[in-house]
Amino acid sequence: MHVGKDLVAASATPMVLAILAEGENYGYAIIKRVGELSGGEITWTDGMLYPLLHRLERLGYVESTWRSAAETGERRRKYYRLTSNGSDALTEQRSQWRMVNDTLDRIWTDVNFANPRTLGWSLGT
Repeated sequence: MHVGKDLVAASATPMVLAILAEGENYGYAIIKRVGELSGGEITWTDGMLYPLLHRLERLGYVESTWRSAAETGERRRKYYRLTSNGSDALTEQRSQWRMVNDTLDRIWTDVNFANPRTLGWSLGT
């Protein structure tokens, strides 16, 4: 299934905040984690993630630290971690997304999509 660009963009902030709530991480690992959690249905690129991480940093939701190869045993990477403001933002995002999800669930349960007339759609007659 293809997830539309608008939905991916709208859900990116809560996804990154939630992943960082698991613990600090670096960009490529965040991209991989999104893929894992979505069963491969959502794929992100560096060009999508890093501007978001920079914006979240400007907002004070995340902080970053460069780690050298000597510290990690790997190449130098920038690690991101959730701040207390970021944790508060995640709590608010979760609440908003639950409301949206619950509303969609009610719509999809209550609306008879098989009969366009129940939706008030004109059939041109």
